[in-house]
Amino acid sequence: MKKKIALIFGVTGQDGSYLAEFLLKKNYIIHGVKRRSSSENTQRLDHIFDSLNFKNKNFFIHYGDVTDSASVHNIINKVKPNEIYNLAAQSHVKVSFDIPEYTANSTALGALRILETLKSLNLKKTKYYQASSSEMFGKQKTKKAQDENTPFHPMSIYGASKVFAYHATIFYREAYGIFATNGILFNHESPRRGPTFVTKKIIQGLIRIKQNKQSQLLLGNLYSIRDWGHAKDYVETMWKILQYKKPEDWVIATNQETSVKGFINICAKKLNINLKWKNKGLREIGINDDTGKTIIKIDKKYYRAGEVDFLKGNFYKAKKLLKWKPKYKLNDLIDDMIKKEY
Repeated sequence: MKKKIALIFGVTGQDGSYLAEFLLKKNYIIHGVKRRSSSENTQRLDHIFDSLNFKNKNFFIHYGDVTDSASVHNIINKVKPNEIYNLAAQSHVKVSFDIPEYTANSTALGALRILETLKSLNLKKTKYYQASSSEMFGKQKTKKAQDENTPFHPMSIYGASKVFAYHATIFYREAYGIFATNGILFNHESPRRGPTFVTKKIIQGLIRIKQNKQSQLLLGNLYSIRDWGHAKDYVETMWKILQYKKPEDWVIATNQETSVKGFINICAKKLNINLKWKNKGLREIGINDDTGKTIIKIDKKYYRAGEVDFLKGNFYKAKKLLKWKPKYKLNDLIDDMIKKEY
């Protein structure tokens, strides 16, 4: 049987690396797209790909960028993949407030460039997966879990850009018959998460404090509630979504809610840090009760201009039709992330 060919934009990221691993086990030939930089930035892939010699009979890297129409067109035309996974974006929500134009260019228009290339090359048999985000839901009036029918109200340029890409995906599906899908993935973490994301920042910070390598951890809103899953679970759904009989849109989540403060408490307990909280608002602090030292402080600069207080996903559709449910619990995820740091 002829091997399927997958093209992954954003292959060097957390999700891209896990997806590449998953598809290699499915006997795919993988073409990954990465931006050219002075550093290789392939550390998440080095165990499955020779990044020095670019050698692997089933894995090929192309230099390109979703902000560059020519490179997108040329790579897709050259590879002519069976499946395209668009995981490329400026993906840090807080950073999107600082570089809104670049965020929109990569996150919104990047998707448009791929879809337009599929249309212009008439690649009707190529299936397209768009990495949509729970940040599209943004500000909600109720504490009800969000599903495929929940209205969007993004509170960041990142979220707004993802909404554009989401609707562009549906437009190209309905107008041009492209097999184009959206996976609305809620927060998903792993040991490969970047250090500026709050889960990784918390775990790294607490471990360094415990090892006397860091004195304090500065954070923003402790009371934001999120639905955290494991990236390993979520990349499986990307593949399942493209194997479904028709192109649709899917919420992928755990349907469990935890505040940032709750996440910290779980981590502290696992690390045997006797953490106690004192004060309220911007004056709230976390104290190591064994030493009396303040190890967590609130810094206003880590608050967003538009806060998103509550995100929790209802993945009933994926459970029923894709026969998927998360294997990892939050405790398992945290254990996995802590293990990586030691």
